[in-house]
Amino acid sequence: MSCVSSKDTKPEKIVRSYLHRSGFRFRLHARGLPGKPDLVLAKYKTAIFVHGCFWHRHPRCKKSTTPSTRKEFWMEKFRRNVTRDKRNYKQLKEQGWQVIVIWACKLEKNKSREDALSNLVRTLNRSAGTR
Repeated sequence: MSCVSSKDTKPEKIVRSYLHRSGFRFRLHARGLPGKPDLVLAKYKTAIFVHGCFWHRHPRCKKSTTPSTRKEFWMEKFRRNVTRDKRNYKQLKEQGWQVIVIWACKLEKNKSREDALSNLVRTLNRSAGTR
């Protein structure tokens, strides 16, 4: 598991490429923000997290499985991840940031990928209109 990358993952690169082609500019992994969001669009005051379903426990997702060995260890690990995520989202919102989570499973199939990414761009364009 130590070989699992936390930055520059394939789902993250898909989102970055789509946003860049759509004309959005962003920073990566902003250390000064809670949770170091994967993408930060300061102009839109938006933090985007691209989460893997396994590690961040995507509800009702078939990829959100639990290993059969050391079950207690894994359940505690996942609980801490989800708790930390919620705390980071809350802190960001308290600082006035919009938080968007994109699940990796939504980027796998072409149809769901296009839907997820076009919804993301629509959300960003709506928040641009309110600023």
